[in-house]
Amino acid sequence: MSLSIIYTRAQLGVEAPSVAVEVHLSGGLPSLSIVGLPETAVKESRERVRSALITAGFDFPQRRITINLAPADLPKEGGRYDLAIALGILQASGQLKSDWLDQFEVVGELALSGAVRPVTGVLPAAVACAEAGRKLIVPAANAEEALMTGQVQVLATEHLLALTAQLGGDEVPPLRLEAKLPPVTPDVPDLADVRGQLQARRALEVAAAGAHNLLFSGPPGSGKSMLASRLPGLLPPMKRDEALSVAAIHSVAGLPVETACAGIRPFRGPHHTASAVALVGGGGRPRPGEISLAHQGVLFLDELPEFPRRVLEVMREPMESGEILISRAARSTHYPARFQLVAAMNPCPCGYFGDGTDRCQCTPDQIKRYQQRISGPLLDRIDLQLHVPALSPEELLRPARPGESSAAVRERVLEARERQLARQGKVNRDLASAELDQHCALPEEARRLLEQVMVRHHVSARACHRLLRVARTLADLAGDAAITSEYLLEALAYRGKLVEV
Repeated sequence: MSLSIIYTRAQLGVEAPSVAVEVHLSGGLPSLSIVGLPETAVKESRERVRSALITAGFDFPQRRITINLAPADLPKEGGRYDLAIALGILQASGQLKSDWLDQFEVVGELALSGAVRPVTGVLPAAVACAEAGRKLIVPAANAEEALMTGQVQVLATEHLLALTAQLGGDEVPPLRLEAKLPPVTPDVPDLADVRGQLQARRALEVAAAGAHNLLFSGPPGSGKSMLASRLPGLLPPMKRDEALSVAAIHSVAGLPVETACAGIRPFRGPHHTASAVALVGGGGRPRPGEISLAHQGVLFLDELPEFPRRVLEVMREPMESGEILISRAARSTHYPARFQLVAAMNPCPCGYFGDGTDRCQCTPDQIKRYQQRISGPLLDRIDLQLHVPALSPEELLRPARPGESSAAVRERVLEARERQLARQGKVNRDLASAELDQHCALPEEARRLLEQVMVRHHVSARACHRLLRVARTLADLAGDAAITSEYLLEALAYRGKLVEV
């Protein structure tokens, strides 16, 4: 047989399109050519495959070898095709006669010794392979990751020679369906460690209950970062489909996927020197950015005004749509980015404006310019904006009394989310504008109050809708079906300057 077809998977964002590796042997001068839009790493596989076959004791055919990676218009990157190419050459040259190979898809990189090395993006490939009804051959180091789907049968291998022995045998190769992972214990700080700051703790609870974006402003040392780090401990664990989507992103990025598969929500805190590409993703080979790595979790931006303004502005669209489309001349890559933003900032360059002391020497113009580093459209997308004052020496030095724990607050958060899902099938943050009339209807008194606030403070339509969503969350936490003026006033108190209303 001079023609062989081996199935594998490409990596395109979090998708894994099918690729057929067609290997043809013909007469002519000995050569090996790879076609089908391969990039440099794929072209170099000819040397890796040749050395691996010879080292493993196989004959490398002294014929004209043509390898087509179909479809031809799909870019092929990395060393993930090495193992499929090697098996295709062995089958086309008659050195591997297997009754099982057409049932498998193959992913793996080859070392010169014939050892099979791990690759990235195995989890999306496993999901797609299960949907296609095939089994999957992966490097042994990727086996547990592939098995996390619980839907695909996996054949793990450490060496090309061992794999060919299994495929060429008379019995079906041993397959695995379940992963053997040690339990993952979340290491999340507890809210009980926070002293005082009752209003900030309440804002955290509201943000967790409705998945709202949150901004803390206050002097240095007031506990803004400490409070933000407690938010993941208030969130419910991810459902299976959410966990798989997060794990797929981490798999593509080459990060561990065990915590995501255990249902633990991600928490990302990039430094303020991060570039726009690092934040939203991109590059010559588009990779997921921080907003995608925080998918279904929390993105914490400390020292928010210190981020370059153009970097912050690129988040505006993903905050609304929950996804990011990275477009290049040759192709476009899509990544999910449904994250919850938590940010912290100082009120002025020195940080002490409004702390009740005379330490701040910043002029009004300096304070205004500093705060204007954050644009109005971005602030409009942050539901809760709260000033966090510094603790007094008396509160700070008083013997610590254990506050309410994260577990206790999480119980209320879970109850509020259950009410939201039962009523509308989604959290309040995701309510569309057309759904607000149905689920966030106001009584006459509350409606008149909101009208006055909108006129007096020039509230935008987006900010108005976010006020309604926060008020709806406050009512859900209290177990009330209607949004009263009480909940609307508390929601207004979380809108920065609107606290003066």
